[in-house]
Amino acid sequence: MLPTVDFCGLNVTRLVLGANPFGGFSHQNPQRDREMRTYHTVERILETWERAEAAGINTMVTNNESPHVVEAVREYLGGGGKLQWIAQVNCRIQPDMEKALDEVVAIGCKALYIHGGQVDNLFCRKDEATLRRWCAHARSLGVPVGCAGHTPEAHHWVDSLEITDFHAVPFFTCGSIHNGEGEKFSLSDMIRAVKCIKEIQQPCIGYKIMGAGRIDARMAFEFAYESIKPGDVVNVGMHRGDKDNIVEENAALAREYLYRSAKSEN
Repeated sequence: MLPTVDFCGLNVTRLVLGANPFGGFSHQNPQRDREMRTYHTVERILETWERAEAAGINTMVTNNESPHVVEAVREYLGGGGKLQWIAQVNCRIQPDMEKALDEVVAIGCKALYIHGGQVDNLFCRKDEATLRRWCAHARSLGVPVGCAGHTPEAHHWVDSLEITDFHAVPFFTCGSIHNGEGEKFSLSDMIRAVKCIKEIQQPCIGYKIMGAGRIDARMAFEFAYESIKPGDVVNVGMHRGDKDNIVEENAALAREYLYRSAKSEN
């Protein structure tokens, strides 16, 4: 297994398998979105999770809204799959957030976080009451609860409310796409993101560390692990349609860096 940390009471590998490619969220262009959705059948998603297990990863993240992804999660966990599921929860399809939270816990998630687009919108409106209600309901279900969000400002606001167990922080704001500004990736975002992660005492999931495929994987892993806190993890989406052994390759890169880093510290 890859090196692990205690993440809100869960033993989590420092590399977590993401799922944006499964749902066709490429953050590149519509053609790429369609390519990813077409490739990722339920069968291929299940195979990817099995290969992640074999490569030493023990945790995955998926959304709760792509029907074929949710179907795969139900089949995987129902069949005894070993990866721990951290659910990214939105309420665009299921408009009642409390019911959406109930559903992912019933399916079997081990932790959950509120989708960044939802948190961004609440932050813009300074709607503290709604976010408090959602997080309180989630925590009543007995799992660790976090929030995503696409800007450091949103995360500092959430952190000040003291209602979460962890944060999911992107290395890129994406524009922010959820504010209608389009897909924009700037390297300066990474500096602000890791500064935010270090300032937040709670454990963090760093995601979009490769800028949705724009950055070399080895460079991305090294920068991420050197920049985040020792108890933090990274979440990486992996599209096997580009390279069939991408899961094994990314796990090997993460393992190489983490063990080399641990050895140098000793």
